[in-house]
Amino acid sequence: MARAGYDRGMTGFLADDILPAAPEGLTTLHDREYRVRSYRAGEHEMVIHGAVRDQKPPGQYTPDDPDPLTIHHMQVELRVSFPALEITAAEVLFDTHPHTACPAVADRYGELVGLSIARGFINRVRELFGGPRGCTHVTALLLAMAPVAVQSTWSMRTTASRPTGPAGQPPMQSAVERERMWTGNVGTCHVWADDGEHVAALRA
Repeated sequence: MARAGYDRGMTGFLADDILPAAPEGLTTLHDREYRVRSYRAGEHEMVIHGAVRDQKPPGQYTPDDPDPLTIHHMQVELRVSFPALEITAAEVLFDTHPHTACPAVADRYGELVGLSIARGFINRVRELFGGPRGCTHVTALLLAMAPVAVQSTWSMRTTASRPTGPAGQPPMQSAVERERMWTGNVGTCHVWADDGEHVAALRA
């Protein structure tokens, strides 16, 4: 896993600010940023990188300091099997933290190994690492990473990422494969309601 500031190399994603400009007349107090990115590591494995960073604006704590003050910067790397979506490896890095004791809990996150990142993950993470059992910021980051892993299964299953069939053509998907691509989304939001129009159209 990379240390803070290490340039992995951009891959064509937009990197502009996704928030509007600060409203006129208001003073900025705090900035929290999440970033999660997934990678295809092979036919049966994904790597999910996540980071959370909290910053205070320049000069808020140290007068005349021209730079923002980073309070928290934690990174998580998960290796996830596909299609089972089981975590096979987990690493947590405390890059910037307010207390010397903060990194002592990093090894605890090894308990993620063996968990399904799809079924009951949020509740299990809260059981294992909620409150004094973990780091608030790492745990919140994990909850942001799980949906990215699930959404990445669509890309893992696309014909573009699979071996080609005869004459270099993408292989045809079976009805079971097509259904598997969307059934995991059922019940996740109002569009994907089990009795909704969208799901009914897909089943038809």
